[in-house]
Amino acid sequence: MNITLKGVIVIGISVWSTMWLFGKNNEAKEQPREFTAFQTSQPWKPTTDCRADVAIVYGVGGNPGERRSGKTFEERVQSWRDHGYITHFMTGIAWGEYKDYFTGEWDGRWHLDEGQKTIDGDTIWHGTLIPYIVPTRHFLEYFKERHIKRVIDAGIESIYLEEPEFWARAGYSDAFKREWQEYYGFEWRPQHLSAANTYLSNKLKYHLYYRALNEAFAYAKEYGKSLGKDIRCYVPTHSLVNYSQWEIVSPEASLASLPVVDGYIAQVWTGTSRTPNYYDGRRRERVFETAFLEYGCMESMTAPTKRRVYFLTDPIEDRAVDWADYKRNYQATFVAKLLYPDNNYYEVMPWPDRIYEGLYRESATSDNRIRIPRFYSTQMQVMINSLNSMPVSPNRVSGSQGIAVLMANSLMFQRTPTPVEGYNDPQLSNFFGLTLPLLKRGVPVKIMHIENTRYAENWHDVKLLLMTYSNMKPLDAEAHKHIAQWVKQGGVLVYCGTDTDPFQSVPEWWNSGNNNYAAPGEHLFETMKMPRHAQEGVYSYGKGAVMVIRHDPKEFVMHDDGDAKLIDGVTYLYENKAKAGKPEFKNNFRLTRGCYELVAVLDEGVSDRPVELKGRFIDLFDPELPCKSHVTVKPGEQAFLYNVDSVESKHQAQVLAAAARVYDENRSDSSYRFVVKSPQSTTNAMRVFVPEKPRSVLVDGVEAPPLWDSLTSTLLIKHDNSPQGVKIEITW
Repeated sequence: MNITLKGVIVIGISVWSTMWLFGKNNEAKEQPREFTAFQTSQPWKPTTDCRADVAIVYGVGGNPGERRSGKTFEERVQSWRDHGYITHFMTGIAWGEYKDYFTGEWDGRWHLDEGQKTIDGDTIWHGTLIPYIVPTRHFLEYFKERHIKRVIDAGIESIYLEEPEFWARAGYSDAFKREWQEYYGFEWRPQHLSAANTYLSNKLKYHLYYRALNEAFAYAKEYGKSLGKDIRCYVPTHSLVNYSQWEIVSPEASLASLPVVDGYIAQVWTGTSRTPNYYDGRRRERVFETAFLEYGCMESMTAPTKRRVYFLTDPIEDRAVDWADYKRNYQATFVAKLLYPDNNYYEVMPWPDRIYEGLYRESATSDNRIRIPRFYSTQMQVMINSLNSMPVSPNRVSGSQGIAVLMANSLMFQRTPTPVEGYNDPQLSNFFGLTLPLLKRGVPVKIMHIENTRYAENWHDVKLLLMTYSNMKPLDAEAHKHIAQWVKQGGVLVYCGTDTDPFQSVPEWWNSGNNNYAAPGEHLFETMKMPRHAQEGVYSYGKGAVMVIRHDPKEFVMHDDGDAKLIDGVTYLYENKAKAGKPEFKNNFRLTRGCYELVAVLDEGVSDRPVELKGRFIDLFDPELPCKSHVTVKPGEQAFLYNVDSVESKHQAQVLAAAARVYDENRSDSSYRFVVKSPQSTTNAMRVFVPEKPRSVLVDGVEAPPLWDSLTSTLLIKHDNSPQGVKIEITW
């Protein structure tokens, strides 16, 4: 048989293509649905059966969930599997139930000296004998052996190591000093003595958790592979915005390029987003705006690297407040995350046990503590069940597109628990000084991570980029090459900053070796053929332009009407240099995602006018699911609506909104049957689209009143929920 080399290649390609297509087809058939998830330390209970796709079971030996339930990790996992859930695993990487390590049970030595310590020598605790950890290699050996190996042996194939956190106020323990010596090659230096020491200390904290996650995940994948398993590894983490606000150091964006990291959970919720910030000279909570920036930060971090990210919201928060407060801020964060139409992976809630079974104040003026009110659990379940079918969308949020703000992991390096002479950045105002003036004018500001500037996709649709080195520094020179190339090809850059803060002179690449720049901005300017000490003004480079504003961005928000210079500059550049038209300033954001209409109206904006919508809508923030032809959204409020006019297959009966998940649908020309499941002790309200007015509605075989709305051709059905399922039969 005579086969030429070309023939061998063709046959090889053909066989490979067939195998690849077969593998892809098998993958499509076998890949389980994992769009929605929740995390719990408890076994399955009828009161917490919230019907997401994935139950992320938290912690192995000795955690509170295990103690309360009397169930081992393996038994807790099996309890969720028995009720149809895919099961994943989560534990903390910076803290957790690791007493057997710290008290010497594992290796016969106490390790409490490996906790994070403050300047006073006090350990920072997360609980009794649960310190925040300096992740030494010795700890990682324990962690891999006692935790990761066990969960993989239990059949888990997705592992989440959450919150790699090193407090900025820490850095004084003997364990940290030893790591310092090994990393830098010289003796430890107290961080509180200088800006340089602070920067070096925080950079090491960043490195330690980068190393910890890399090693832990590499072990998980290698051990899984030895058993024939493909282990996926995720990092649940607060946003870079929040960690910088709260003065915590974490690897953040750099992890997205690690081959062993498959994705993230964006831990954004009321507790992070209500952190106060400055705007127009006023320090206050701005929950929607902060959440919008936090989710944008997480999307920017992952999109260029194609990593999966679950957007989290929490119907309550860690702090004990009242139910009305929880509801108001949950709505704000929920709409904020849905304004990112390219993502439809969600963690629908953390800790359903505390949400459904916890006791919180009935109102802001009452000390009476009650479980979640039925009206709120119904609304919440309508919202989380919408996430099970939330589509991605090519639509963009309303407003002028293409304006981005640069941020970097080194934002965390300049957060100081004790004042550094010559530096002050209250409430992260140098970041919010570039974002809030535009966001408050209805501009959907995009976040860009300097660590991702090397990805071409990162620059897609970016017309104008704002940046500063007042609150962060570039960790290498490569980013300047990519920024300069983008400007040369027609991009427009706004550089704000005096470049006089003491962190400009920390020992870094721009002032070492052959470089002798007094500040990293000088290197950036020189890369774009500008004077090193560029004065305020507009400069040309290639087809693009650079505007230098010699003000630190915090000045734009910490004073009443302080942002005029920034807004005037952006307006001029966007219209005349970026050729993108006159910026649209308004007081709202709107987005259509499939049948869902999302609206957020800003207070402190350019107008106090509400947004008015006309059509046929179901109000998904109202537990009664009322049908409305006119909706008014006032400043400071958000709306989440189902647009009945967008329903496809108008001759087909279908559930449009429900506080329960729909299963086992069966349709005929004159009937619609299905089953709904949701937690016990909650109420289901649902709107069902029916082609004709029903003549019979049966709920578990019992006739129910047909609450018909002719405007929308929908039927309202209400009943007590059951995790075992409630059978619905509609005939017309």
